[in-house]
Amino acid sequence: MKEIIIRSDDLGYCEAVNYGIERTVKHGLVRSVGLMPNMEAAAHGVRLMEGTGVCIGQHTNISVGRPLTEPERIPSLVNEKGEFKSSRAYNSAEEDIVNLEEVILEIEAQYSRFLELVGHKPSYFECHAVASANLARGLQIVAQRHQLPYLGMPQDGVMRFKNAVLRGYCDYANPQYDPAAMIKQACLSAEDSDEYPMIVLHAGYLDDYLLRHSSLTIPRTMDVEAACRPELAGWLEENGYRVITYDELGQTER
Repeated sequence: MKEIIIRSDDLGYCEAVNYGIERTVKHGLVRSVGLMPNMEAAAHGVRLMEGTGVCIGQHTNISVGRPLTEPERIPSLVNEKGEFKSSRAYNSAEEDIVNLEEVILEIEAQYSRFLELVGHKPSYFECHAVASANLARGLQIVAQRHQLPYLGMPQDGVMRFKNAVLRGYCDYANPQYDPAAMIKQACLSAEDSDEYPMIVLHAGYLDDYLLRHSSLTIPRTMDVEAACRPELAGWLEENGYRVITYDELGQTER
């Protein structure tokens, strides 16, 4: 039996996203979800996951919503309204504008909120939408401090996690995006490899908050539909693939 990970990011972004993720967990292929602990809908998202047994990770967020740290303590991360800077502001800057000491404060605050909401440590620990060396370093420091399973930044699409090699697949920016085809291609590409395909979806429905705060819209609904498609689940089963969680990585011989 060959194993793959199918996860959905952004639990807590808004209630519409939460409901889309709920459908993919309860009626689809998603077995792991990333929680954004700072968001107002985070508690709502966690409630929807109750009783599902889904694997929940911390999807640390410094680019949407309000921080859990007092804004005056983290000026490199916030705008004049005390809200997080956009991912575009970070990623378009000529140099890393994230202050390491400040981002550690917010990562710690989000980890504390995660524990309050979920009741246990995250099954994996990573970040949302921002490419920053200082953010990555901050995540590493906090992960080491609390003995958390850090899922690092990919190098050429590959990362190591719990002695396993994961190859990430996330293609929503493609104008011809087809999540079901992406999942099938990821599986076929790993046929003669020791790598685990890691499919990153952004399942969700749309509401006013999402439409005003995110450029990622229609692909979210496509992810819901694909993850819940019986034909895709049947294809995986027929071809000998089993969807596992981050908790299960390395527990069986391949």
